[in-house]
Amino acid sequence: MLTGKQKRYLRSLAHHLDPIFQVGKGGVNENMVKQIREALEARELIKVSVLQNCDMDKKNVAQEIANGSNAELVQIIGNVIVLYKESEERKQIVLPN
Repeated sequence: MLTGKQKRYLRSLAHHLDPIFQVGKGGVNENMVKQIREALEARELIKVSVLQNCDMDKKNVAQEIANGSNAELVQIIGNVIVLYKESEERKQIVLPN
């Protein structure tokens, strides 16, 4: 689990990122979770946008993606979900203690 200090640090890094995935009418599916897992391995920190036409609640979407990809939910701001997962091969982000 991330500490409050680590979450604040990740939020500051995520501020300049653009969402690279969108969850729409179809909701969350296995293929999307797989792609998000791969993106997290490459980038460690990503944003996912929840579109207006999504049938699921954004908190449920965030939980489902985080659980499916073994990622930490950093924050939900508006319709954007910020996720973090430490990369096994390309570690770039050093978290404060």
